[in-house]
Amino acid sequence: MEALRAHLPEIAVAAALAWASGLRLYAALFVVGLAARLGWIELPPHLGLLAQPIVLGASALMTCVEFFADKLPWLDSVWDAVHSLIRIPAGAALAAAVFADSGAAVALAAAILGGGVAAGTHLAKAGSRAAINTSPEPFTNGIVSLAEDGLVPAGLWLAFVHPVAFLVLLLVFVVLALLLLRQILRGLGSLRRRLGRA
Repeated sequence: MEALRAHLPEIAVAAALAWASGLRLYAALFVVGLAARLGWIELPPHLGLLAQPIVLGASALMTCVEFFADKLPWLDSVWDAVHSLIRIPAGAALAAAVFADSGAAVALAAAILGGGVAAGTHLAKAGSRAAINTSPEPFTNGIVSLAEDGLVPAGLWLAFVHPVAFLVLLLVFVVLALLLLRQILRGLGSLRRRLGRA
């Protein structure tokens, strides 16, 4: 138990990077890399590359692309579908990198859990946004997208500064995401039954 408590900061950072990857991968890379470059945070050694100028430039460019792609409902759904293949492995890799000095077994366990967190976050985001995108009014999508934009730096800051608070909120998020996914699956089943009768 004492060893777990001693590693809470690393666990929170790994979980936050995985969670943020499922939501806004490029923004997570840019925010963490820039904060490290400015000396605001200290990154685990294997994530130091995120603070290199060329990586910051690439992540900044992709953050801008994703920012605008996420505001257009039809493009947002396509972007999320394509990023199903990118966000989840990236979340796993970032979580593993936090524990790269702790041995292969610990890094692999972090990758498995990080991939799970990234997948859950991505599926909850993509599913809820697909439902929101069906709304004929244009404002909800933009408001939700801006909220997601703000959640990433806020969540990452919380993980670095108050790791226990972040982990508690992540647990609440996981429960809410599971409930949301259940509702989405129930709605899809209902839609399929209605289409079958038509």
